[in-house]
Order: sequence, then structure tokens, then C-alpha cells
Amino acid sequence: MCTSGRPAPMIAPSILSADFANLAAEVAAVGPSDVDPGVDWVHVDVMDNHFVPNLTLGMPVVESLLKATDIPLDCHLMIEDPGRWAPAYAEAGAYNVTFHAEATDDPTAVGRDIRAAGGKAGLAIKPGTPLEPYLEILRDFDTLLVMSVEPGFGGQKFMPEVLDKVRTIRKKIDAGDLRLLVEIDGGISASTIEEAAEAGVDCFVAGSAVYGGDDPAARVANLRRLATSVRENQ
Repeated sequence: MCTSGRPAPMIAPSILSADFANLAAEVAAVGPSDVDPGVDWVHVDVMDNHFVPNLTLGMPVVESLLKATDIPLDCHLMIEDPGRWAPAYAEAGAYNVTFHAEATDDPTAVGRDIRAAGGKAGLAIKPGTPLEPYLEILRDFDTLLVMSVEPGFGGQKFMPEVLDKVRTIRKKIDAGDLRLLVEIDGGISASTIEEAAEAGVDCFVAGSAVYGGDDPAARVANLRRLATSVRENQ
């Protein structure tokens, strides 16, 4: 049984590591089957080559994926001026829309607009960004995304030092001071997910750990098993 009334560990494969020429099939490969309920979210990394030094997927791909799958889309916007662009992702049908605290002077307003557009609002912080300045506004968000690599590229090494942020926010959630999901993104694999789960993460974004070999569904199931085992023993 999960501790503290928390939801079962959630897995959100990042399609940044998938085959871009076959995204619908790659998403279907981690979807529900006769033997497995499938992933909880599909994580979509949106990069604008300004906030981060890379250019990836955008609104046209999100709109196409929304037509191809019923799995909730978790859009991670690594972009400048999220106040201008983020609400449109929620309007299009993305379930959770996360933007970076470092990209705006008024994160609360951006989160409010995302919610008004019909989505869940997520706030992301880079590894070097302190959590404390944002603690007071987290009640206005549904998700806190703790980056465990520098945003912009997949396949980086997990940074365990960011787990102190997870532990801090987990204590506040368990004490009843906050209600939100704690998500982690970067370097999550079979060798790091247990440490992240022990710190208190709810939702695990995994890219190459899911799409880096054969049978992504089996890789998802293994990640879920590892995280669930930690939770059950806490």
C-alpha cells in the first residue's frame, strides 16, 4: 500500500528519445494493453532554441499526438515568454502544461492562465535554481517539476543533489501544507529511479530508459516496479 495516501508511482516516457518519424507508434507502444494499464502520461519536451540551446517539438506535433492517443500529454515548455505560449497548449488539450520559473517574472499569472485554459499547471525549476523563493506560490500549481539534469538535451547524467528539493517539498505535502505532484526529469533509469522514489517523487520522466532499446513497455513496467517497491517499503 502506498504511504501517506499518495498515488501509485507514475511513469511519463519522454518522446524526446523516441523515433520522431513514428511518434504515434512509439506512444502506442507504451499505452494500455491486455496485460498492462500503460503509462500515466506522455512527456513532450518543447524547446525553442532560446531558453535552451536546442529546438524540438512544438504545437503542431502536440496537436497531432492528441488525435493519435488518449494518454494524457505532459507538455514541458523549455521556452521564453511562457505567458504568451503556454495557455495554448492547454487549450489544445494537453493535460499538464509545465513552464520554467526562470522564464517569467510572474509564474503565478502564467499558471492561472493555464488553468483557465483547461489544463493542469506545472512549475519547473533547473538544477541550480533554489526552491525556497517559490515555496509560497506552489499552492497555485498542480505539479512541481524538479530538473535532475540541465534542460535542453536528453541522455544526461542524473544529478542526485537535486533530491534535497524533493525531500523539502515532500515534507510540506505530507504535512498537509501543499497539494501537488512532484515530478522529476533527467537521467531517470533503472539505476536511479529508486533513489528518486525514496526522496518522495510521484511522477518519473524517463527518455532513453524507455525508448533506448527493445520493448519499451517492458522497460516502463520495470521502472514502475522499482519505484513501487521503494514506496511499499517506506
